[in-house]
Amino acid sequence: MPVEITWWGHASCTVEDAGVRVLTDPLFARRLGHLRRRRGDLPPPQAAVADAVLVSHLHADHLHLPSLARLAPGTRVLVPRGATAAVPGLRKLDGLRITEVTAGDEVRIGDVTVRAVPARHDGRRLPLGPQRCRALGYVVSGEARTYFAGDTGLFDEMADAVGEVDVTLLPVGGWGPYLGDGHLDAPRAARALARIAPRSAVPVHYGTYWPIGLDAVRPHEFHGPGDEFVRQAALRAPDVAVHLLGHGESVRPEVAK
Repeated sequence: MPVEITWWGHASCTVEDAGVRVLTDPLFARRLGHLRRRRGDLPPPQAAVADAVLVSHLHADHLHLPSLARLAPGTRVLVPRGATAAVPGLRKLDGLRITEVTAGDEVRIGDVTVRAVPARHDGRRLPLGPQRCRALGYVVSGEARTYFAGDTGLFDEMADAVGEVDVTLLPVGGWGPYLGDGHLDAPRAARALARIAPRSAVPVHYGTYWPIGLDAVRPHEFHGPGDEFVRQAALRAPDVAVHLLGHGESVRPEVAK
């Protein structure tokens, strides 16, 4: 069966390849601190069904302990090296098989291989101390090669670090009216797309969570990044098929034969 991508909202996706279900940065909350889910239903219970989970970095909207607690016992969870020291709550999830990785590490899960790749992002757990863990992306290789970028800014070595892939899951926005360093907005994500040159792309990390009380502040930054990425990608990477998904929607993108 071809690879299938399902977007649950924010950076949470299921990548199903070669009979293996891989879940990225699960966030299944209606509210997280000052953020609330403004668009898309909460993911259904089957969203938490996975053979492996990839956590890109330690920010609470990517490493969300209550969402990880919904996983079945025995689920393999890959986290950046140092995560269990920086986030003590991870050690309480003793039913999960937590594996710390760093860029370049490879982990075999069934018939797929997951390779950790570098990201350009502040990966600290805030405000829980000074421990630093490097943010990561991941490449899932089975019948296809799928790059999940996590949170990252552009960096010169990005294409070489990621390598040849069929599908990219690229962040194109955020959860507030301004994006700081270490993020991709729609134009920068299109530049990353042109460098990596996959066959297909799915924009993520936008249009889901927004700060309480800021509904009227720069609303285009909430609603617009997906459409703007489609427009920018058509200019910078016209040979890439961009799949703009709604929450809970799936696609089977074209991959190399």
